[in-house]
Amino acid sequence: MEGFHPSLTSPFPYTFPISGAGSSNITTGTGTYSCTSTPWMNSRIWSKLPQRLLDRVIAFLPPPAFFRARCVCKRWYALLFSNTFLELYLQVSPRHHWFMFFKHHKTRKSYIYKNNNNNGSGCGHGGSSSCEEGYLFDPYDMAWYRISFALVPSGFSPASSSAGLLCWVSDEAGPKTMLLCNPLLGSLTQLPPTLRPRLFPSIGLTISPTCIDVTVAGDDMISPYAVKNLTSESFHIDGGGFYSLWGTTSSLPRLCSLESGRMVYAEGKFYCMNCSPFSVLAYDITSNTWFKIQAPMRRFLRSPNLVECKGKLLLVAAVEKSKLNVPKSLRVWSLQACGTMWVESERMPQQLYIQFAELEEGNGFECVGHGEFIVIMIRGTDKALLFDICRKRWQWIPPCPYTAHDGYELHGFAYEPRLATPVTGLLDQLALPFQSFNA
Repeated sequence: MEGFHPSLTSPFPYTFPISGAGSSNITTGTGTYSCTSTPWMNSRIWSKLPQRLLDRVIAFLPPPAFFRARCVCKRWYALLFSNTFLELYLQVSPRHHWFMFFKHHKTRKSYIYKNNNNNGSGCGHGGSSSCEEGYLFDPYDMAWYRISFALVPSGFSPASSSAGLLCWVSDEAGPKTMLLCNPLLGSLTQLPPTLRPRLFPSIGLTISPTCIDVTVAGDDMISPYAVKNLTSESFHIDGGGFYSLWGTTSSLPRLCSLESGRMVYAEGKFYCMNCSPFSVLAYDITSNTWFKIQAPMRRFLRSPNLVECKGKLLLVAAVEKSKLNVPKSLRVWSLQACGTMWVESERMPQQLYIQFAELEEGNGFECVGHGEFIVIMIRGTDKALLFDICRKRWQWIPPCPYTAHDGYELHGFAYEPRLATPVTGLLDQLALPFQSFNA
């Protein structure tokens, strides 16, 4: 990826009026130039910065600024391919708790997203080739960016994310093939296909610097025309040389209903909502067991969503007690260390909830959490709220300027942009031939 497409112009000018303290001559290969400089921007000082210090400053840049900086010179352009710089970047670069959104058809309950291959407009030159689009949201600056997935073949949809990688899963019924993609680098790494045929299973992904864990659960195909939530299967590989290619299987609890299509990872476990009645299903990766956790106020919940924020599992839902004198509200609960008890931690201000409910009109909402932020997206609209947990601040998100409200809505994932994801190198030891997919 050569750069970002910002929705807003840069708030800073590219040229700065310099006045004051002195002047100096700068000699280049094409001549000698005279310039003035202030004491804090003296060219004789800044031009002699050690490269290691300069690289350290660049490593702190947010991704859009880094890709713009690559246009300055050949050396900065090549930093993306420098092992020395990438090692420094992984050590010192601050974490960015961003979000990635994709278009999703309103009437579909699975994770199949709108494929931009069908719209006739391409990402390649002259429109001869086309590709999937994603929309990055920066909650710190409230800014949108557009990014393309030119290497992802058709017939795949985004299903999960972790550590700067997006997991794409095949749409066709049968054994599922998954691709790990770093959208900043345009890299694509294939996982081996699952062993059991499934339709639209729930996908859980967690990636650390030394291991990759994937869990696929539910929608077992018991016949070409019927599915049932029976089992889960897991993939694991780590830097110690141990790997399990979907060899770890487990039975799901009886009468479970997995309709969200996604899982949330927190403290060594995957969590997903169970419907009818509402409860939380938990999968312990270490013990390879599933168990149920009772949801708070489960009889009065509407549109419950599980999110992970700052390492904790949170439940976000609307509460409606129609027969009791309790005002309707949107609440946030936190799962306590014991693993079974919930404590209410936040509640949307009542005046804001009235405005929120008027826009929602009972259609429901979806949530995604990352770091200190929770994004609440109203179904059927382009409206979304951002809740900053640390600052206790609620605010409306500006609509994405790259999408039209054309029968599709945005569904999001937590995404941490990273210039390097060396953990995918663990998959090279599997010596898997990359499967060819026809667009």
